[in-house]
Amino acid sequence: MDTPETGERLSGGNMSAVVRVSNTVRRTSGPWTPTVHRLLEHLQQRGIDWTPWPQGLDAEGREVLTYLPGTVPRYPFPIWVWEDSVLHAAAAFLAALHDETVGFAQPGDVWRLSTHAPAEVICHNDFAPYNFVFDDARTLCGVIDWDTASPGSRVWDVAHLACRLVPLSSPNNADSLSSDVPERRRRLHLLCRAYGGVIEADNVLATAVDRLGDLADLTAERAARGARHVADHVEIYRDDATWLRTHLNELSRP
Repeated sequence: MDTPETGERLSGGNMSAVVRVSNTVRRTSGPWTPTVHRLLEHLQQRGIDWTPWPQGLDAEGREVLTYLPGTVPRYPFPIWVWEDSVLHAAAAFLAALHDETVGFAQPGDVWRLSTHAPAEVICHNDFAPYNFVFDDARTLCGVIDWDTASPGSRVWDVAHLACRLVPLSSPNNADSLSSDVPERRRRLHLLCRAYGGVIEADNVLATAVDRLGDLADLTAERAARGARHVADHVEIYRDDATWLRTHLNELSRP
């Protein structure tokens, strides 16, 4: 049975264990935590109210964040996650994050993941439905799991969102939406328009191939260090990348 000190173990938290204690979330901290907390404070000060508030560290040295109430979808996603309204809202949220982090990075910042040049903005790096919080009306109202944020290009983040929510994934991927290439092309162009028109579909597609390769390599490294629960994901990401290369021309057409 969970105690107030240990908290309720939450699902997700692929990079580290996450527990809820009352109205807070606790997770393993690291050298990157002060930088990420400064980022979250910056976003709140700039009017972005859909991120957790950092609350420092607890007596066990874990980072403390406010708990965002709502529904966080898990695979297999419920059908409403694939509605156009969710895709549009997610793209708008991501654009707002990027707009408010231009020029944020400072010398001495420590990030958990590497910078992906050009460092235009701060990327969430895992901006996807399993890190989204929805209210009772199924409206996007929060984004969680910021510990892997780092500087990067806008399209690096957009490409990951496209992989997860268009989706740009192989039909062999059990977590994928059963849809044909024309429908995925339509959703990809919708995502680009909703983001604000500064990201081209061709660039998203090319970056998505690189993104999936990077994700496969990162996951393979984690599995080799003992995170065996993610080992099966390596071939899934590589299969997705192979499928995407095969359909680049079809997906890029307006």
